[in-house]
Amino acid sequence: MNLKELTIASLHENLVKKTFSAREVTRDFLDTVRAEDEKIGAYLSVLEDSALEQADCVDSMIKEGKEIGPLAGVPLAIKDNMLIKGTRTTAASKILERYEASYDAEVIKKLKKENAIFLGKTNLDEFAMGASTENSGFHMTKNPHDLKRVAGGSSGGSAAAVAAHMALAALGSDTGGSVRQPSAFCGVVGMKPTYGAVSRSGLIAMASSLDQIGPITKTVEDAEILFSAIRGNDTYDATSAEDKAIHEFRELPSEAVKKLKIGVPKEFFVDGMDSRVTHAVEEAIARLKTLGFTFKEISLPHSKYALAVYYIIMPAEVSSNLARFEGMRYPGITEVRREVNNLRDLYFKTRGEGFGAEPRRRVLLGTYVLSAGYYDAYYAKAQKVRRLIRNDFEKAFRSVDVILAPVTPTPAFAIGEKASNPLEMYLSDIFTVQANLAGLPGISIPVKKYTVGSGELPVGFQLVGKSFHERDLFGIGKLYQREE
Repeated sequence: MNLKELTIASLHENLVKKTFSAREVTRDFLDTVRAEDEKIGAYLSVLEDSALEQADCVDSMIKEGKEIGPLAGVPLAIKDNMLIKGTRTTAASKILERYEASYDAEVIKKLKKENAIFLGKTNLDEFAMGASTENSGFHMTKNPHDLKRVAGGSSGGSAAAVAAHMALAALGSDTGGSVRQPSAFCGVVGMKPTYGAVSRSGLIAMASSLDQIGPITKTVEDAEILFSAIRGNDTYDATSAEDKAIHEFRELPSEAVKKLKIGVPKEFFVDGMDSRVTHAVEEAIARLKTLGFTFKEISLPHSKYALAVYYIIMPAEVSSNLARFEGMRYPGITEVRREVNNLRDLYFKTRGEGFGAEPRRRVLLGTYVLSAGYYDAYYAKAQKVRRLIRNDFEKAFRSVDVILAPVTPTPAFAIGEKASNPLEMYLSDIFTVQANLAGLPGISIPVKKYTVGSGELPVGFQLVGKSFHERDLFGIGKLYQREE
């Protein structure tokens, strides 16, 4: 059994054939985590005992001749801002260091029904705030392709775990590119669904109008399998789409996929972009043309305002969502509680010492743009421009079916390179935030197969589709990877 060659599809086939057992494959992944994760830092906690119990249940089902689904026995890594009942869930923040989840996130409930296996909880930027996983309250995650470089963020732990074969697939959350960007940096597939396609119930909220849970996998086919399991309406999430809106998820035949027209926005190919990214994306376009796809240059004129709009709306929602962490219900730092004599001091001490620099920065910024005298000047205006950005996409989709763009302006950057300059760090999101602001699905696909240890830094390209047209992205992505 070669973990490097396994995919969700091939694992399922081999489990059914009894080539190996679910316990054996789970044990191999856990051994890899034990051997490799000390240098990479992808995991915050490993759920070894429960993972092996889950594997034994799958093996019993197979032994009894019961039919198993495509995710049964699949070892997954879960970003540590999603609740798994009875396990520690920290969002990589000291303020939640001792918090144990009392219920399952909706996506976890669905994966449990599929008999998937949870290897552990992965590292992230604190409360999903960052683009490098350097902002974790516990440790940073390194890029498996080059340990001197970042894995990306905020789902850096999930992307690194998949790239380093410490999980067969993973879940991350994407608020402004936090699934797609680390996937591009680590050479794996990362997919952000349409807003509302996947329930956010049980996801620790960062920015509620932008957050979406999505899969991180080795292949586009695997991303489709995992997405199909977690999508759907949820009564506990009022923003989740009604099932009748999800009719577009049916798979397209290859002939229909090749008829999809791909748009390339001229605004996304800017001066200053790393030449390695430019050449890689051009290589992806050339390969898609050889497969028979037609391209058209399009314009998204308001995209130049997207980053500014995002960094007004997102902190505003952050300041609201993080208000609940006051040190009483979530008493992460017990030492602080012994040092105070009144409620006011408790709030100030726990929040001051529990939150890291980046959450503090975003809470302050968000409180400012929502404050009296500035709400109309910043937040209200940003929401109006957000509507214009969505209008640009709606206009573009009248002439094309899918939009292709870079994921990031550079490959993975060096650890510490941007840590002291938040504005430079925020530029990592320049090509990804548009899809979140417009609520559209997007997928990051490696330009080619990147091997850990080869010395080559991965580069990804991004496909953005119409609302609830994930099937278009999967169709193009699967044809692209089939030709590798």
